[in-house]
Amino acid sequence: MKPNCTNVQWQGRAKCEVCEVRNFVLFSGLSPHELDTILQPIDNLHVPQHAVMYEQGHEAPSVFTVRSGLIKLKVDLPNGGQRIVRLLRAGDVAGLETLVGEHYHHSAIALHDADVCRIPREVVLHLDRTNQAVHQALLQRWQSTVDQADHFITELSTGPAETRMARLLITLGCSRSHPETLPGREDMGALLGITTETASRIIAEFKRRGLIQTEKGNDVVCDQAGLIQLAND
Repeated sequence: MKPNCTNVQWQGRAKCEVCEVRNFVLFSGLSPHELDTILQPIDNLHVPQHAVMYEQGHEAPSVFTVRSGLIKLKVDLPNGGQRIVRLLRAGDVAGLETLVGEHYHHSAIALHDADVCRIPREVVLHLDRTNQAVHQALLQRWQSTVDQADHFITELSTGPAETRMARLLITLGCSRSHPETLPGREDMGALLGITTETASRIIAEFKRRGLIQTEKGNDVVCDQAGLIQLAND
């Protein structure tokens, strides 16, 4: 991962005050002066597709906010397999466990090219103690993490495999007006608790039934109404 900031005036930190997702990340309540004086240790990084942002069990010195792209959080299973427990998109936060002194609970890997901000733990803890807006934002992020985990458990881990796949495509926002680059079949299997072969078979069946259609490159469009009907069956 390499910092995006190339202007020497900003070397090693993010341009927080012009961040297009500032209102969705932890420090939306800070003034430009606070951002300029307090958040200098932040790095804005490009994470290429398939690159590892951090690994499960490693020391956790930083929190990450996602500006763009798609990040998967996976855990390694005792049988040698893996399970993807959450997907992170623009505005989401990864690595909050560092704030309570724990190691990273997951491995964070880019499913698509991603742009992230890496925020040292000490910066967040200092602001949590001194700024009520940041403290409230952290509480909201903890709740959002719980809500995301609940969604994955209730929507993507229960019911027939086809139903779970339909729910995943809906979660990704795939529609006729919003082409989406799908995760690989292995990642889909790890998300839904099914085999790679089953994921491939279901995607082929969805294409045959017209629920998804391939666009240019790897993008697909989805019949969202059909997926919703299948997801609710």
